[in-house]
Amino acid sequence: MNPEPPEEHGERGTPVGRRVFLGTLALGALGVVAAPPLQRGLENVLGAAAGKDPTGLTGLLPNGGGFRYYSVASSVPHRGETDYRLTVDGLVDRPATYTLADLRALPQTRMVKDVQCVTGWRVPDTPFEGVRLSVLLDAAGVRAKAGALRFTCFDGTYTESLTLDQARRADVLVALRMQDKDLGHDHGGPVRLYVAPMYFYKSAKWLSGITVTEKVRPGYWEDRGYDVDAWVGRSNGRDDEPTS
Repeated sequence: MNPEPPEEHGERGTPVGRRVFLGTLALGALGVVAAPPLQRGLENVLGAAAGKDPTGLTGLLPNGGGFRYYSVASSVPHRGETDYRLTVDGLVDRPATYTLADLRALPQTRMVKDVQCVTGWRVPDTPFEGVRLSVLLDAAGVRAKAGALRFTCFDGTYTESLTLDQARRADVLVALRMQDKDLGHDHGGPVRLYVAPMYFYKSAKWLSGITVTEKVRPGYWEDRGYDVDAWVGRSNGRDDEPTS
């Protein structure tokens, strides 16, 4: 399902394969100690040949505030007040399209949780604020045979999924704010998914489409070997129980 016309996605970026992604993890760990000087030097090396990084690797380097900026596309168009749209469709009785103003007018939920990446880095006590995903699902009228959701993004490449039960959790947001500021572009703004109890790759950035489906369809990283159910502490070789 393509929730927006192809021209709305802008330039389609070059996907970054899992092998390349995993190959940057040691670099990311080193960057925790040496950034920002190391990051600036590596960005210069990676982007020198063409004046930009066609692989998207610079988006995998360490960055401020404990976060890494991940992108699987070489370029991501910017969306803002006038041109951002979020569609909700699929197995629903009332498909809808939301502007930023529409989303801001809905009841907002603020939560403070740790952000945990499957690659090992963590940012504790991070505030997120937005609309509970369950609110949008209730407004759309989910049909009885529905069992999952598929998320698409305006980078033209990234996708994610949740079961319907997971999506209806109180700690799953369509997020508009992070760290008590409007979501910036690098953090997936103006709107991203935030799935608090799962590893951060489930919290799709640059969210543009929510399609209700019958069954789970694995997302971008699941197609490349990551777990579909990404509970923190239990997935991708870890154990224990999911967080509440």
